[in-house]
Amino acid sequence: MGREEQKEEREVLDSIFPDEIQDISDTEYRVTVQLEASADPSEEDADSSPTLILNVRYPEAYPDEAPRLDITQPPNAPKHPHLDVQEDKARLLDALQPTIEENLGMAMVFSLVSTLKDAAELLISERQQAVQALKDVETRKAEAEENRKFEGEKVTRESFLAWRDTFHREMAEEKARRVVEIEAEEKKKRGGRVEEKKLTGKQLWVQGLAGKVGEEEDEEGEDAIESMRTLKVEG
Repeated sequence: MGREEQKEEREVLDSIFPDEIQDISDTEYRVTVQLEASADPSEEDADSSPTLILNVRYPEAYPDEAPRLDITQPPNAPKHPHLDVQEDKARLLDALQPTIEENLGMAMVFSLVSTLKDAAELLISERQQAVQALKDVETRKAEAEENRKFEGEKVTRESFLAWRDTFHREMAEEKARRVVEIEAEEKKKRGGRVEEKKLTGKQLWVQGLAGKVGEEEDEEGEDAIESMRTLKVEG
């Protein structure tokens, strides 16, 4: 009974995979599985989609017993950056086990081909996403580093007060320096002589000199009058 079911399944597979199936013997054949996955556009061979070959050999009791399976690639197939049949074969074969267990007693090769295709494409997609995630992290790091160049120090109350004190001190120092420079320039214009500044009336009054100046002037006038009198008498 098993052999009859094997022949029937093989005939059905011919109609489903007319160009993808190739016989090796009466009980063994291979099915070419073209994956719908490409490499990252930034990588070499981005337009090439990987191809797998599912090798199937019927045991005598198939489908009550699981088929003997192997996964290979066409000779000289280009290496895909996210799929290596030699390294990934065990993982892909493990992905087929649930389908085998669910379909024992029934024709299952079509389901196995579909499962293999889905598992391989998912594996490639996960690896592409992982690579892209790393690139995104590096991009964000680079952007953050670049933005940090344009960010000033965060202002706190303490830092503002310290800046204000420094600013006021620098302004006072600058003002004093300018006064010294101006005085030195004025002195240079006067030939090094110190300018005698006349006090205003208000300044004289504030300093208590207003009365003294008047008294000194009166005393000088009286002395002059007395001298003139003396001269007249002697004459």
